[in-house]
Amino acid sequence: MSEKLPALNAVDDGRNIDPRLGALLGEAAQQTPLATKHDTELHAKTFGNVPSRQSWTSPTYYDHPMLHQPVWVWSIPAYFYVGGVAGVGAMLGAAAQLVAPEAMQSLVIRSRWVAMVGGAMSSALLIYDLGRPERFLHMLRVFRVRSPMNMGSWILTGFSSAAGAAAILPFGPRLFRPLANVCGVVAGVLGLGLSGYTGVLLSQTAVPLWHRSYKITPLLFLASGTAAAASFFEFFPLNEREASAVQRFGLVGKIVELAATLALEANAGRVERVGRPLKQGFSGFLWNGAKVLTIASALLSLLPGKSRPKRVAEGILGSAASACLRFGIYYAGKASARDPRASFEQQRASVAESASVDVA
Repeated sequence: MSEKLPALNAVDDGRNIDPRLGALLGEAAQQTPLATKHDTELHAKTFGNVPSRQSWTSPTYYDHPMLHQPVWVWSIPAYFYVGGVAGVGAMLGAAAQLVAPEAMQSLVIRSRWVAMVGGAMSSALLIYDLGRPERFLHMLRVFRVRSPMNMGSWILTGFSSAAGAAAILPFGPRLFRPLANVCGVVAGVLGLGLSGYTGVLLSQTAVPLWHRSYKITPLLFLASGTAAAASFFEFFPLNEREASAVQRFGLVGKIVELAATLALEANAGRVERVGRPLKQGFSGFLWNGAKVLTIASALLSLLPGKSRPKRVAEGILGSAASACLRFGIYYAGKASARDPRASFEQQRASVAESASVDVA
C-alpha cells in the first residue's frame, strides 16, 4: 500500500487512461492511440472527413452507411410472395362462395386448399428467418395494434387456422360441415390483411427506399398478390365461368400493380439517390423485369381465346412478375440502406418540402 501510483498524466496517449488504474478493452482498444490529447494531426488522419469539413450538399457519416441493412434472408421475400398468393386466393374463394357457390364449386375448393397450404408455407418461411420456432410464439404474447409485425403475426395465425378449417371441415363430422363456409369467409377477410400488411411493414422502416411509402406499398403488395393468385389458378383446370372470373380478377390486379409500381418509382425518385436501386444493379434488373413480365401477362390475357396453353403462359408470366417484384423491392431496400448518403439526402429533401409548404 506504500507504493505510490504515478500521476494520471504520466502516461498520456490522448485517452486519459492510466494503465495502473484501468484497462481499455473492447472495440475501442483497437484504435490508434494519440501521442498526446493535443495531437490534432492524428485526429485529422483518423477522421479525415469530419462533419465540420465535409460538403453539406451531400453529407455522410464518415462515408459509412448510417443504417444497418435489413438482416432478413431470402425466406422473407418468398414469404411475401406465398402469403400474397394464399391470402388473395382465399379472398377469391370466399367471393366465389358468396356469389356462385354451385357454378364455382371447384374454384372454392381449390382456393381453400391453396390458402391452407400457403398459410402453412408462410409460417414455415417466417420461422426459418426467425431461426427458432419459439420466437414466432413470443410475438403472440402481446397484441399491439401499432406494430405491423405483431399484427401480421396475429393475422397469419388466424388466417392459417381459418383456412385449414375451411379446407378440412367438409371431410369431418356432418355437424361441423356448415362451419366450413364461415371459416372460408373469415379466411378471405384475413387474407386481405395477410397480403397487404407486409407493405405496411416495409413502409414503417427507416430504409430510405421503403420509408414514407405507406400510401403505396400496401396497395402494391395487395395488387401484386391479386395478380399472383390469379396467375397461380391459371394452372388448374377450371370451367368456363371460373376461368373467366379468374382472368378478369387477375387483369385488374395486374393493371393496379403496374400503376402502383410506377407510383412507387415516382415517390422514391423525388430524391435521385433513393430511387437509384430500382434502376441499377441486380435489384433494378428484377424490378424492371417485373414490369415487363406484368405487361406481357396483361397483354396476353387481353388476346382472344381461352385455350389451356394460353392460360398456362399467362400463369407463368404473372407468377414470375410477382416473384421478381417481391425480390426486387427486397434487394433494392438492402442496397438503399447501404448507401451512406441516401438517408441524409432524403431527410434534407423532406425538410425542404415542408419549408416550401409552410411558405406557401
